[in-house]
Amino acid sequence: MVANFRQQEILEIARKEGKVTVDGLAARYDVTVQTIRRDLSDLAESGRLDRVHGGAVVPSGVVNIVYEERRRLNEAGKKAIAVKCAQAIPDGASVFMNIGTTTEAVARELLDHDNLLVVTNNLNIANILAANHSCEIILAGGVLRRSDGGIVGGLTVEMVKQFKFDYSVLGCSAIDADGDLLDFDGQEVMVSHTAISRSRKVMVVADQLKFTRKAPLTICSLAEVKVLFTDCKLSEQLLENCAAWGTDIVTV
Repeated sequence: MVANFRQQEILEIARKEGKVTVDGLAARYDVTVQTIRRDLSDLAESGRLDRVHGGAVVPSGVVNIVYEERRRLNEAGKKAIAVKCAQAIPDGASVFMNIGTTTEAVARELLDHDNLLVVTNNLNIANILAANHSCEIILAGGVLRRSDGGIVGGLTVEMVKQFKFDYSVLGCSAIDADGDLLDFDGQEVMVSHTAISRSRKVMVVADQLKFTRKAPLTICSLAEVKVLFTDCKLSEQLLENCAAWGTDIVTV
């Protein structure tokens, strides 16, 4: 297989799974690890992947990945996280859910729950939960962000302020090494701040890719979160911090 075709396939695998490893690709294509390292270096130099120890990940920075592409990243991991999170939400609960592909995965796992009240600023979540006829759905008003179906702005914040939720299920764009949840959009951050302040229990759903990415704005610290659902092992320092904060970690 010529390098160009192999590199294109490597890029597709990375977009689907969020990351690739040198050893895994070498075995897949029956080539040397040196060959794979050259492929990853080429892809990194062209800006299509970021090199990390032992492999590469989809790049991030101050601009978020296109929403449809984010939806395809690590689908299996997001589903496993969503299953565990949904199990922690009882029938009859009031829930806020924000913008994100992992929160959308949670919504799919709530389709068999009874008598939920769900407030969301995510058109996609509202459409998913419309199939659950016992679920009351309240769509927060505001400005529609066409790129991802999000609804943001001052009107959204004011509406969310009217509620007291049993649970908030929040996604984020990245989690820093010190436990800060990060995002790209200041208006979206304001909505999340408000939901946190109006929730009895804050739950965060974040797959392994969130720990490899960066974003410029802080939502909150994991110290303000009751449960983090994830599919990766946290660093020892972050685990110690979460234990001190009283933040539970559920790893799928």
